[in-house]
Amino acid sequence: MSTNNLNVVVLAAGLGTRMKSKLAKVLHRVGGLSLAEHVVNSAAQLTAPEKITVVVGHQAGEVQAELQNTGVRFVRQAEQKGTGHALLGCRDLLAPEGGRVMVLYGDTPLLTAETLRKLEAAHEAGDAAATMITTTLADPTGYGRVILDSHGKVLEIVEQKAASAAQLAIRLINSGIYLFDAERLWTHISEIRADNPAHEYYLTDIAGILNDSGHRVRALQIDDASELLGINTRLDLAEVDRVIRGRKNRELMLAGVTIERPETVTVDMKVRIGADTVLEAGARLLGNTVIGEECRIGAGSIIENSTIGDRVRVAPLTIVESSTIGEDSRVGPYSRLRPNNTVGAGAHIGNFVELKKTRLGAGAKANHLAYLGDSDVGAKVNVGAGTIVCNYDGVSKYPTRIGDGAFVGSNSTLVAPLAIGEGAYVGAGSVITEDVPAGSLALGRARQTVKERWAEKKKNGA
Repeated sequence: MSTNNLNVVVLAAGLGTRMKSKLAKVLHRVGGLSLAEHVVNSAAQLTAPEKITVVVGHQAGEVQAELQNTGVRFVRQAEQKGTGHALLGCRDLLAPEGGRVMVLYGDTPLLTAETLRKLEAAHEAGDAAATMITTTLADPTGYGRVILDSHGKVLEIVEQKAASAAQLAIRLINSGIYLFDAERLWTHISEIRADNPAHEYYLTDIAGILNDSGHRVRALQIDDASELLGINTRLDLAEVDRVIRGRKNRELMLAGVTIERPETVTVDMKVRIGADTVLEAGARLLGNTVIGEECRIGAGSIIENSTIGDRVRVAPLTIVESSTIGEDSRVGPYSRLRPNNTVGAGAHIGNFVELKKTRLGAGAKANHLAYLGDSDVGAKVNVGAGTIVCNYDGVSKYPTRIGDGAFVGSNSTLVAPLAIGEGAYVGAGSVITEDVPAGSLALGRARQTVKERWAEKKKNGA
């Protein structure tokens, strides 16, 4: 982190009309984070969170809520009158702090902290009032062009609509990312005028204003133009998401994770995965998920906000939400763990088994076609195929407790609230409505009756 006095301003007040969305542009998500989160996270690698100021406007409350846990400050731009107007609104807050001011945009999530450090170094190396990031594009259409003198000094930035034919031929474009000497920025920012068709105050005008005032503006050209890619449409959103997830997959593979067919695997930015884990094709790991070492996550499985211990096997097409699975367990295929489950070490959860708000003890098994909700299941319990817990009476939810070592026969129906003691047995096909003491056998089914030759008589009309 820089030890210099650096304030970072993130401009995030706009709607983003080309997104065709009711949601503010900076709240759209790529790689599992909002666009604004990505930019704030990069800025936080340069300076303290309280030195980051986010300018909010459209859906200001929602944007602030999205970033409320980051520790950043907020300035509200009540009317969106351009980027220069947005930055001017920060002057009263930031001018007394002096130092330097970096300006970023809330819709550029590919920009890395490494590039921003290069911007700092370039600014500190020369006596400039401002240093801006530029790059050269094969097709610069839509971008402002950066006009340099013979010594590489920035003379002005010309917007596409105002550019002459000769200026349109320039392929050096303005990224909109600046690092300013704070004193000179706040002295001259009020000189920006809204004398343009949109009647807005464009921050791009500051380069010409500083130059006319005898101050130097430097340009830092970067080679990887993709870092400057902003989001304007859903097409841009999809492309940036692809790039970010590609970066994440590369990071994981270099750290010892095997990803089969990486182009099909989705891993959010906050996900952590241990070495020698294998992700099969089509797996999706979302939110704050943590996967241990030597695991295997099956094809098409979705794991969200969950913690998976070492050596766990999650078979294909399994869904796990907000749950914890202990080491050496087996889950799936086709299992569903709804939120708030804790699965003990070495447990088995098989095909078409659903858990909700349940603790499954170490070594317990529910291998086929079962539903366990609001349940506390002890260690080494066996839950037979087709067993369900009736935890809801239409008004309230009730718990079921099954003691260590109990055996629940296939097709049992356990009507909560209910307690089954340690080592107890429940006969297959039983409907259990009363507590079962430890070590007991409980049966709750009709007695079988066999009527010989009944079918033959029925066919004969007897």
